[in-house]
Amino acid sequence: MKPTRTRYKVLAWCVALAGITYLDRICIAILAPSITADLGLSPVQMSVVFSAFTVAYGLFEMPTGYWGDRIGTRRVMTRIVAWWSAFTIATAAAFNYSSLLVVRFLFGVGEAGAFPNSGKTISMWFPIHERGRAQGIFFAGAHITGAVTPLVISALMAYFHWRAVFVIFGAIGFVWCLGWYRWFRDDPAEHPEVNETERDYILASRSVAKKGPFHWGEFLRMFSHGHLLLLCFMYFTQSYGFYFFITWCPTYLEKARGFSKLSLGLASGLPLLLCAFADILGGEACDRAVKRFGTRWGRGIVGTLSMLGAAAAMLAGTNAANPTLAIWLLAIAAGMGSFVLGASWSTALDMGGTKAGLVGAVMNTAGQVGGALSPVVLGYVLQKTGNWDFPLYATGVLYILGGLCWLVIDARKARLG
Repeated sequence: MKPTRTRYKVLAWCVALAGITYLDRICIAILAPSITADLGLSPVQMSVVFSAFTVAYGLFEMPTGYWGDRIGTRRVMTRIVAWWSAFTIATAAAFNYSSLLVVRFLFGVGEAGAFPNSGKTISMWFPIHERGRAQGIFFAGAHITGAVTPLVISALMAYFHWRAVFVIFGAIGFVWCLGWYRWFRDDPAEHPEVNETERDYILASRSVAKKGPFHWGEFLRMFSHGHLLLLCFMYFTQSYGFYFFITWCPTYLEKARGFSKLSLGLASGLPLLLCAFADILGGEACDRAVKRFGTRWGRGIVGTLSMLGAAAAMLAGTNAANPTLAIWLLAIAAGMGSFVLGASWSTALDMGGTKAGLVGAVMNTAGQVGGALSPVVLGYVLQKTGNWDFPLYATGVLYILGGLCWLVIDARKARLG
């Protein structure tokens, strides 16, 4: 019997979720100049607003990832999308710094766990040797949306106030919730569209078969695993760099590089467009490297080359005198940083096993720490010195350290569930 391909429909739903998350996230970065002018915010206050989301996201990441392990991702992901959509809309009601800060913090509380639960879904629906590609396609959905969002917002701003744009984008998530909850099932064996051949194919090499119990001692022991800690630090460096591109990059291009309002939409979307291509190519490269060199060195090679390539491009782009060359080099840095995502999440899922949601959340929490620090550090340096270069050079150095971590990381030595 020819196998059905329902797992790819599941992936399509996850890609749509990834796209919606970035539609909402990028929105505030692009609209930051209008928001700061309307609400009278300083650069540091806007940095704290950016980070309020990330801090809340990080705080609630592990509880929500564990929740998905316990009750399944069908219900948890429905709740996540409904919550963050509501607070995307609520952003339109902000009337001062404090109200915007509270709304964006609650936004982060709601979105926490979206990517770990998507990873958990992929671990349940895809065999090990297809996960790199699946994760790459998943992140491509997020980054393509991020690349297109500046152009969409530029068009909408010709007709709508920035508050209306948040309402429009927030409403899209509720449509996803209704479709997901009606169609999806947590286990392929329970889905009516999955035939026996596809079910057996998924289960034959799937490392996650059932839910595992939670023990505080086991949870705390996770943080004594050196390989997991290195994976978390690597992801910290990757996210630290990436958050520049979804927070301050549009302002940097306008203020430091002299891009006009007309060209800003295209220029600020270029890094995420290259990220989308890198996601897919990186996921494919990861799966091919694993088949040739095994999980240890297959992912290690992809990870090391990705992060070192990101460092080289970041440092060169910051130093480039020509604005067009600079944005292309910085976009390449963003793309190389995203090339590593398939290897990163596949490694986290392998380490997690039955606790894939929780371990993915641990890694992603480390990433959110980097994401929270990135805009605040840049905002403070900018306010104190007016210098854009130092924070970007520091990001390049962090990329180098992240690349070196991959020379040691081995998922086989840190199986946690």
